[in-house]
Amino acid sequence: MSTSTTEAPGAHTAIPADPGPPRRGRARPMRRAVPLRRRILRDRGVLLLALPGILLTFLFHYVPLAGNVIAFQDYQPYLPITEAPWVGLDNFAIIYRGDPAFLNALTNTLIISFVQIVLVFPIPLALALLLNSLMGERVKRVVQSVLYMPHFLSWVIVVAIFQHILGNGGLYNNWARVQELPLLEIVGNPDLFIPLITSQVIWKDAGWGMIIFLAAISRVDIEQYEAVAVDGGGRWRQLWHVTLPAIRGVVILLLILRLGDALTVGFEQIYLQQAAVGLQTSEVLDTYVYNRGVVGGAWSQSAAVGLVKGVVGTVLVLGANKIAHLLGQPGIYQKEKR
Repeated sequence: MSTSTTEAPGAHTAIPADPGPPRRGRARPMRRAVPLRRRILRDRGVLLLALPGILLTFLFHYVPLAGNVIAFQDYQPYLPITEAPWVGLDNFAIIYRGDPAFLNALTNTLIISFVQIVLVFPIPLALALLLNSLMGERVKRVVQSVLYMPHFLSWVIVVAIFQHILGNGGLYNNWARVQELPLLEIVGNPDLFIPLITSQVIWKDAGWGMIIFLAAISRVDIEQYEAVAVDGGGRWRQLWHVTLPAIRGVVILLLILRLGDALTVGFEQIYLQQAAVGLQTSEVLDTYVYNRGVVGGAWSQSAAVGLVKGVVGTVLVLGANKIAHLLGQPGIYQKEKR
């Protein structure tokens, strides 16, 4: 005789308790690294598209690095590199012994580079913030086109434009002579050489740098601006609390890359204007290497200066990138986390 059990009226089935969030001590699953071969097969389309650029970069940027061996030789153009006698570090004597011409070029390079980092680098960022905050889309596109158009002009044309406008026989001085006004001595004045080349760099490249910052600003979520506006924040608070933090990584990246070129301040621009102001004012490391090596025939010593300049640039990039990592920014590269 079987007995049946009936559930008492009003009784409820037991519901299992919620286990809640996992404990902190529970081990997280390890993410396995994808093998290199599988990553190559996965990204083969992108790699094929990038292959021409990789080959050109390797051919014209990495293969010529082997020529730095002449910095340790007594190189002569009419002899093969393999037959040039080795001299060790003798060619670097102009650096550690303080050759006056080298020290003058180094001093001018550091001054110009410092001025351009302090004055030129923030201007594209300021232009991008101004366009993004104060202008509509139509006006923004027109202003962008006008500002970045000079970037596509060569330095020969840029220098010629400044000379035809501000030179002693330029448009302004010719007009000032007719009006019996004081003349401007800008082009060819050694005291105004650094402000002149700085203004040329700003006019030529500020618009191009502005495009990069505008692209970074366009990725900012509109809802963040709306949240600040709801809290009563105006344009300045939106700029300070939303825009600048969002593009901080791009600003740091471009600053690190600029530090890598700290000892490169523009060969074509300065060489085209050296005759007007003299070497004492305008000689920089790039023109020093050309004047001493190609013109003067001291190939090995010029190669030694160029090699040191490249090493210093590399150290600056790696050091700035390490500082960026310590500040919590990705920098120009970062190690893959496994």
